Amino acid sequence: MKEKYARVILESCLKVEKDQPLFIAYNIERQDFVDIITNIAHELGVSDIYYDKSDPYKKHDLLKTLEVAELKKLPYWNKEMWDVYAKKEAAFLMLTSETPGLMKDIDSKKLSEMTKYALSTRKVFDDYRDKSILAWCIAAVPTDDWAKALNMTTDELWNQIFKVCNIDKEDPVKIWDDKNELLRIRAKKLTDYDFKTLKYSSSNGTDFKVNLPKDCIWESGYQKLSNGKRVLVNFPTEEVFTSPDYTSVEGIVYSSKPLSYQDNIIDNFNVSFKDGKVIDFHAEKGEEVLKEMINLCENSNYLGEVALVPYDSPISNNNLVFLETLFDENAACHIALGDSFPECVKNGPNIDKETLFNEYHLNKCDSHVDFMIGTKDLNIVGITKDNKEIPIFINGNFTEEFN
Repeated sequence: MKEKYARVILESCLKVEKDQPLFIAYNIERQDFVDIITNIAHELGVSDIYYDKSDPYKKHDLLKTLEVAELKKLPYWNKEMWDVYAKKEAAFLMLTSETPGLMKDIDSKKLSEMTKYALSTRKVFDDYRDKSILAWCIAAVPTDDWAKALNMTTDELWNQIFKVCNIDKEDPVKIWDDKNELLRIRAKKLTDYDFKTLKYSSSNGTDFKVNLPKDCIWESGYQKLSNGKRVLVNFPTEEVFTSPDYTSVEGIVYSSKPLSYQDNIIDNFNVSFKDGKVIDFHAEKGEEVLKEMINLCENSNYLGEVALVPYDSPISNNNLVFLETLFDENAACHIALGDSFPECVKNGPNIDKETLFNEYHLNKCDSHVDFMIGTKDLNIVGITKDNKEIPIFINGNFTEEFN
């Protein structure tokens, strides 16, 4: 099953080609799976592979004992090789894992500073990704402590990942091709309505609205690259998304699932906006971490994404909170603080970031952090430019118009 999963990631999600460089970022605990990835990549004709290995426990100990100046010298935070391989137009595979709560005894300001530094060292990668030059994909692999946090064995967590990615089915590629078509049609319907505003409301207290930029486009997790190739950037995916006018966000949102951020848990939190900016927040758990996340860098206190996921999505109906955003964001509607997506306005990847920021009001930021706000009674109304109100979500799910 692991080999089948690896093959779908390389051949169907990333569409790796012969002689294309490959960049793999991963937790060293899953070297066994990376060995499988490597063997298949070699079979596909890939010879240039760079391994960006991470050991969360060593990172924890280094953060505990070293000062910031010393930490910046280490490859855990200096991501210059990302830029080297971006210039080669490598395919980037980010194998994500969680160690929930590991960093709870690390000073949140120090952790924030190192996160900000790491993001600043891979500007070329971020620029090429924004311009849809790079094939990239985020997929998950389990670790012992992540499984333990979910009261599972590692093998049980592997099986959950295989299930939500349809790897346990006979033809997962066909299933994801069909899913791609459904999401494409849904995104096109939303784009064609040319909504100027979205209004959200839920019984948990969520009550906010966002305006959408001119020439707004809705997208799905299947990204069209500048060379015409389509890649699946999140595996799995259930969302359609766009980027809002970052200056327009008003109101309050309440989280519907815990957020695992930098191996810290933030839970039962709310965030308030005025004129687009976060003006207040509260969390029952992880409030200091939430504060650092919101204030991480310039414009990290403005929105860059709104994403729609039905409450009855396959991952949600699995009834498991994964404590991993890759899965949890595809079980609920979510929004993201930080950077926006150029592809969410017409011809956006060919427009410079300053113009997108100043004229289209797409947020420009080094960070991008999603958190979940979808509930079983979430209602979303789209307002058209001629002020018609079109229900998009009723009681947590898309209306018939968008199914």
